[in-house]
Amino acid sequence: MPLLLLAAFLAVPLAEVFLFIELGGAIGALWTVLLCVATAAAGAAVVRVQGRAVAASARETLRAGRMPAVEAFDGVCLLVAGLMLLTPGFFTDAAGFLLLVPLLRHGLRRMLARHVRAAGPRTRAEPGGAAMDGEWTVVDDPPPPPGDRRLGGPRP
Repeated sequence: MPLLLLAAFLAVPLAEVFLFIELGGAIGALWTVLLCVATAAAGAAVVRVQGRAVAASARETLRAGRMPAVEAFDGVCLLVAGLMLLTPGFFTDAAGFLLLVPLLRHGLRRMLARHVRAAGPRTRAEPGGAAMDGEWTVVDDPPPPPGDRRLGGPRP
């Protein structure tokens, strides 16, 4: 995993530089910069609209007494998309715009859900599972030392 992360940190900036050079050669430097700013502005507007919709959906889910897990995932995706869209570059903009597509977020959520296992306290033994016997006793706090007024002890 660390090697994959290192490869991504090297590959993404190189891809951005390559795209800037190629696009700048095709349409000119000024238009390339303007296009980069325009994608950031458009992406920020879409993130704002979708963020409000996700927040409203999360409020409704909470009012219904359910956990807004889907909305939380969508919110994280929108946050990452916003960061990617504000990062100068066309490769990160493309990845950010992909995270703004609800159908793609749904697919990503389903893919990740297959690999995530919910953990929580188990209150019942599973059939055929191991059980552990134990004993316990209640231990009271020792009485405070004499003369300690802070702890409510008797005066000497």
